[in-house]
Amino acid sequence: MSKTLAAMAFSLVCAASSSATAQVPLTSYVDAKGFIDVQALTCAQLAGTFQEDADLLSAWYSGWYNGLAKKHFLDLKKGKVVEHELIVYCKANPEKKIIEALAVVFKDERAKLGIHLK
Repeated sequence: MSKTLAAMAFSLVCAASSSATAQVPLTSYVDAKGFIDVQALTCAQLAGTFQEDADLLSAWYSGWYNGLAKKHFLDLKKGKVVEHELIVYCKANPEKKIIEALAVVFKDERAKLGIHLK
């Protein structure tokens, strides 16, 4: 693992584990049929879950958005950056839904890349 990837992994672990509340597993949010309503999850729930669960959610949301865009590639580096930015944003805005936070983070990332949507 390169030093950059190791530093990014360390920062993600630190960001996820520095929450003031106890961490809970994603299984806490499943309904009676075993499903999670990903459109209802809040930033507080993302920030308060374990790193493995935050990684799983990030991968799921990435697949969802890429599927909507008809893309079939994974940009691993950008994915890690966006996941980190999402967790940072969610810790600062725990009342927001994750899908709202993703919209903000995606907009910021596009702006950094000079991409403007109509």
